[in-house]
Amino acid sequence: MSPVLDTAFIPPRDREEVVRNAVWKSMVAVDIDHRPAAEDISVRIGLGSVGPIRICSAWATAVTLRRTERLAREDEEPAVTLGVQMTGSSMVVQNGRECLLRAGEFAVYESVAPYTHVFEEEVDYRFIRFPRAALALPDRLLRDITAVRLGPDNPVARLAFTYFSQLAVSDELHQGVHSDAVVGPSVELLRAVLTSQHGSADLAKEPLEATLTLRITQYVRRHLADPDLSAARIAAAHGISVRHLYAVLSRSGISLGDWIRARRLAECRRVLAGPNGRLRTIAAIGRSWGFVDATHFSKVFKQAYGISPRTWRDQHHARPST
Repeated sequence: MSPVLDTAFIPPRDREEVVRNAVWKSMVAVDIDHRPAAEDISVRIGLGSVGPIRICSAWATAVTLRRTERLAREDEEPAVTLGVQMTGSSMVVQNGRECLLRAGEFAVYESVAPYTHVFEEEVDYRFIRFPRAALALPDRLLRDITAVRLGPDNPVARLAFTYFSQLAVSDELHQGVHSDAVVGPSVELLRAVLTSQHGSADLAKEPLEATLTLRITQYVRRHLADPDLSAARIAAAHGISVRHLYAVLSRSGISLGDWIRARRLAECRRVLAGPNGRLRTIAAIGRSWGFVDATHFSKVFKQAYGISPRTWRDQHHARPST
């Protein structure tokens, strides 16, 4: 994976802010405390994705990451991050536990609860972020397994370390049919690690049902712009009833209508702020993402972001001079 950010090419005074923005936009919102002085901060970040799985490979000088209570409350899509220690060591703290990770070990932590991750020395690390719903595991199990060292003493974890450390840096696996092919196995392998470590291996025996939420949300993401996207259509595409659809999503804390609206709004916000944001009317952009009523679109946009679509666009595009 080629680095997309290298602080060697960034003025020292800007390094902290550039790193912060890259991490927040690509992975998760965390407070970042660099140990060295600004001129000695060194960070290289490579980014990738495999379907809904986000990947960040990082090489960095000593740093502490903190997911505060406020940031955890604001999480838009709950996620579970798999942290893979390639070199050096680090300390993960969450849910009243802390674990020391050394090279060849990994741990998971949730975005919905505060955590601290301390790197006392230069480190090579892989962050792999899974949608929490994709794992389809009980809340209690996830709380019990966060900040727990997973290493070679667990043969499933030993296999997973090799797999995920390679997945994180293989550009070939982040593209096209290869990407699609490894999403399911990646989810199932992490499920197998967590359930075996927890002593609940029976939970890993229902892969199709367990990954149903992931397959549903992937389908919805692909069809967000379709005006006829409905619960009936989604259910039919997966061979289940509408009632079962709602039940499956509910177990993962997803309200279908709210989930679709939030992601459509996010796409509208992206387009409005993008380079072509002024090429179409605001109403046309809203319609292209399923908001057929312009007034309703403006209302829900402002409810979600505290600002109107027009003001949001104006903030990102200078008005033509007269």
